[in-house]
This record gives sequence, structure tokens and C-alpha cells, in this order.
Amino acid sequence: MPQIIAAMGIDSLEGVRLAQRAWAATPLRLRVEVIGRLRRRVAAGAVELAETVPTRLPGALNRSVADTLASEMLPLIEACRFLERDAERILSTKHLGRRGRPAWLGGVKTEVERAPWGLVLVLGAGNYPLFLAGVQTLQALVAGNAVLWKPASRTADPAFALRNLLVECGLPPELLTVLPAGVESATEAITAGVDHVVLTGSADTGKAVLRQLAESLTPATMELSGCDAVFVLPGADFGHTVRALAFGLRFNGSFTCMAPRRVFLVGLGETQAAEFEARLMGALANLEPVPVPAKTSRLLRELIEDARVQGADVLLAGLAAGSDGAVGVTLIGRANPALLSMQTDVFAPVLSLMRAADLDEALAAGAACPYALTASIFGPETEARLLASRLRVGNVLINDIVIPTADPRVAFGGRGRSGFGVTRGREGLLAMTTPRTVQVQRGRSQRAYEATGDGHLELFAGLAQMLHGDGFSKRWAGLVRLLRAGRRLR
Repeated sequence: MPQIIAAMGIDSLEGVRLAQRAWAATPLRLRVEVIGRLRRRVAAGAVELAETVPTRLPGALNRSVADTLASEMLPLIEACRFLERDAERILSTKHLGRRGRPAWLGGVKTEVERAPWGLVLVLGAGNYPLFLAGVQTLQALVAGNAVLWKPASRTADPAFALRNLLVECGLPPELLTVLPAGVESATEAITAGVDHVVLTGSADTGKAVLRQLAESLTPATMELSGCDAVFVLPGADFGHTVRALAFGLRFNGSFTCMAPRRVFLVGLGETQAAEFEARLMGALANLEPVPVPAKTSRLLRELIEDARVQGADVLLAGLAAGSDGAVGVTLIGRANPALLSMQTDVFAPVLSLMRAADLDEALAAGAACPYALTASIFGPETEARLLASRLRVGNVLINDIVIPTADPRVAFGGRGRSGFGVTRGREGLLAMTTPRTVQVQRGRSQRAYEATGDGHLELFAGLAQMLHGDGFSKRWAGLVRLLRAGRRLR
């Protein structure tokens, strides 16, 4: 394990584990105080920390410091405040009372603790290198873990910057190690032995990581790709919906896992559908081209060619809009669920429009895509809520797109090829722990330890009938059976 050991400057992971055990024994209140100090430090130096994020991210995206402040720094600060306010309540030991306790366990007191996993490996993403992995790291630390943070390519600077601030705020330095950005360091860390892995990345990367984790049966949280759907219902505000879609495609250069990729026009007549398409084309045609890697350009070309072959309308061809590796918006009309553009995760401004006669057709078409991260619904709230209850996704946004998921209270995660498990929010914090149950027997009877015999059959059958019989008479008969069997066993 030469790379990982060199990165840590230690002889083995045992030093990290020793520090983690001491940290887990530290009162939660004191762990949270570190986060409070960090919040104030980050708020005071938000611009300086934002400037550590490259303006040209691994996906070839150009981003301003102001963009980073809005998309990463402010949500990160709010995530700190959430932990300050709620971590102790969420992670506190839960005492189970008498309600629901089986009658034969009357002398047992039960508590459920939240125990840290131990050593958590955070595999960061390149599109939001500070916010996504940063929140995951902070939640893991508050829960009592030590963290190995492997940033994406060319995004180590913000990881080191946040680590330095945490150490300055009182975090023992052994608890957070920033690994080299190469794939090899993640592989070596897993081989060396970690207790939980949190990955934000593509579905293909998720499968590769899970194959390695299977050897040691190491649990993981997989926050993976998206090809997210938008449903436009009758009564939707077209102007608002078009602005939201344009924002979703523009935000972070469309280098966002939950950017809109599929739009279903549900139950709109020909005139309404044509009006919506025209307004959307007008809004998207003016968006600035964004730089993408060569492999993304090749994928775009494949998506466009597939759409034409299958009879869809290429309303905007983004490849022709830019230069020097930049692309404009690709808008595909009269799409169908079989199009590659309706099945593929791609970090580029691509949007496909499908007209659906009714909700059932839209739902079937939406479910044909293997990705299930988020979905947005535009239209009257009552109808939108009914549709939301039928969607197989992790997060549903009604009359909005992308932005509300930055709420630090909200858990985020997908289904299908979009992964499993959640990060952030209450559920994300709990996911950085595993339940540990402590049960104390306060009774003195030892009859439960005695070997059973034929005479116990009536005893146990009577007990089951007494506790769960259908109606008073059945339960009374069960009590009689129980008492008779008890007398015979004396």
C-alpha cells in the first residue's frame, strides 16, 4: 500500500483507528463545537475557500468564484448549522419504553445507540468538489468516524483547504486524511480496510467500487448518475417552467447529476405542446455554450444521430453552436422512451421532449429509464402531489428544479442506476452510523433458560392466543389454556 501510506505519513491505518476510537468517545457536544467553529471560519473566509475550487473543473466546465459561492459555499455553511442544531438530537440514544414490548420481556430495558462505522472512505465528485464530499465528511466526523477523503481529479486543493480549517478549529488531524486523487488510492484504501464507503459518481464507477467491496462485504452509500425527468401538467405556468428548465440546463454548465434531461408534456393538446416547445426553444437557443470533454462531444453526436434515426426532431443541435470544445443546448422533440437521450446520463446541456397523452403513458415512459434520482413536476399542486406519489425516484420537486435539494435537512439519494442509500439531512447523518442495541434484563426469573418439553406446547399456544386472538372470547380462551398449561408444568 505504498501510495496510501505515503499520503498519510503513518505506518498503518492503526494510528487512524486509535484516533477514531478516542474521537468516538468524545462527547458529541464537543464534536459539534468543532463544526460550529468551522462554520464561522468558513463564513468569514468564504471567498478565499471558494477560490480553491478550480475554475475549470474535471468535466472541462468553466465556473466563476461567484458560482462556487452560490452552489457550494452557502449550502456547506448551512449544512454546518444543521449539524450544530440537530446532530445531538438525531444521534442521541433512544430508550424504548413499554409500548410494543412483548409481554414475556417485561423485565428487559432496551436502548438503541448510534455507533460510528469507524473508518469512512469518501470518494468525491468533480462537479461540486467542496459541497458534496465536504458535507459527507462533516457528517461522518460528527458521527464519530475518521475519514479518508479521495477527491476527484484536480480537486484536491479545496479538500486540503477544508481539512486545514477543521484542524485549526480543533479536529485531531489524524481523523481526516486527504488521499491522492488517482483511482489507485481508492482501491488501496479499500484493500487496506475501511468500514464504510460513500461514493458520488457515475453508475459505472459505482459498479466497479461495489465489485471490490463485495470481497470484504463492506457496506456503502452510492450516490450515482441521473437522467432526470420533468413532468409538465395541464395548468402549468409555461413561463415559469421554461425559465426553470433553462436554469437547470445552465446551472453549473449542466454538469449536475439532477439536471433535467427528459421532459414529458402530459395531456397537452397539439396547440399547447407546440407553444411550449417554441417558448423553450427560444429560451434555450440563447444559452452560452459550455466546454465539454471530447468524449462527451462524441456521446452527444451519438445521441443526436440516434434521435434522427428513430424519427425524433432535433430542434437544437448543440454541437454546431460552440467552438473549441464548447457545445450549446441540444433539444430533441417528439422523443420516445427508446431514444438514447432518454436512457443516458450525460454531463452536457441535452434535453428531450416527449408528448404523453395522459399520466399513465408518461409514467410508463418515465419508468423505462434505468436512472431514478430526482423528478420535477410543474402544474397545480394537487395534481402534482398525486403524480409525485407514483414516481420511483429519491426526490420530487414540485414547481421547482434542483435548488431546494440544497436544504441541509433534506436527504438525497436515488434508486435504480442512480444508486442506493442517502447522504445529507437526518437520514444521511444516521447513515454514517450503525445501530447498536443494548438490552438489560432486570428480572430475576430464569425460567426462559429451561429446556422445553411437550408440556410447553399448550403454554406457548395459549400465550399466542391470549395476546393475539381475534376478539375477546378467543383471547379469554387463550388465557385459560395458558393457566392450565402453567399449572401442569409446576
